[in-house]
Amino acid sequence: MKSFVTPELAARYESEGYLTLHTQVLPPDAFARVKALSERKFVEATKDGRTPALIDCPHWSDPALWEFIAADQMLDLVEPIIGPDIGIFACHLLRKPAGIGKRVPWHEDSFYWRGVMTPMEISSITLAIEPSISQNGCLQVIPGTHRGGYSDYNPVTGDPIFGIEIKPDMMDESKAVDVSLQPNEASIHECRIMHGSNPNTSPLVRSVLTVRYFSTSVKFTPENQPNWNKDFPIYLARGKDRAGNTYRDPMKPIGGGERAGTAV
Repeated sequence: MKSFVTPELAARYESEGYLTLHTQVLPPDAFARVKALSERKFVEATKDGRTPALIDCPHWSDPALWEFIAADQMLDLVEPIIGPDIGIFACHLLRKPAGIGKRVPWHEDSFYWRGVMTPMEISSITLAIEPSISQNGCLQVIPGTHRGGYSDYNPVTGDPIFGIEIKPDMMDESKAVDVSLQPNEASIHECRIMHGSNPNTSPLVRSVLTVRYFSTSVKFTPENQPNWNKDFPIYLARGKDRAGNTYRDPMKPIGGGERAGTAV
């Protein structure tokens, strides 16, 4: 299948650290299924009275996710960026409930994954399930900041999703741009780019599926982080391994997945 990500767009990603793709990614029937699955997961997660913002790694325990996270349409988006040998590191169902969705402080993902992925070549696709726009707290990025990574952080006050944020003197928030998406559109961002999002004070729910893809030339070493789950599974989605990694069978569910919480 021909990718929507042309060489020109891949070059833009290399320069700016992100892409916004205003095209329908999944076939309509597949998109309807992933939307229904997301809604079901969040209904199940709220039975104990919580209102979670995150269902973390649902693909560990539910192979139904594999239809979407390893769909050719998704892999074709990321292949021009990371190459034909593609692994899946993680995925998340994220939701900001209408009116109460919390702010996500400025951060970059490589801060949390350093030492675990070498080299740090991870691209995240965010597929909009509901509209993800400025009014309901869409993703914001600071273009070009992926050339750094491993930022320093300060504690933050208030009631954000998590309690640390990149130090103000390390970023220029005035250069932030909204990554606005309509349902079944997608964005791609590099793991070192500075990003965050505003609270959702609107009457619109924001709901997305985010998948973390990596080149299989990246070596996965969870033992390098003392607090990391040493049994954290990774999966081969396309092509072959090039770094001596061990991959799990996506059709064999494991325990420990589908954690509902507030961290993203």
